[in-house]
Amino acid sequence: MEIKDIRALTPQELDAKIYELKAQLFELRRKKAVGNLENGNVIRGVRKDLAKAETVKRERALGINK
Repeated sequence: MEIKDIRALTPQELDAKIYELKAQLFELRRKKAVGNLENGNVIRGVRKDLAKAETVKRERALGINK
């Protein structure tokens, strides 16, 4: 997901996206622990998307416009 797509979300949609990404990350970590995860690089992508979403949320809280 690109940062411009995340910035286009409303605050409610952004919170929902963050929740969804956290749940997805939890599920991927569980699969990795059990040994059912085929591609470990997926975790990295989800972490990056979560970081982007959290960054946009923080920018909005501080009133930073980009």
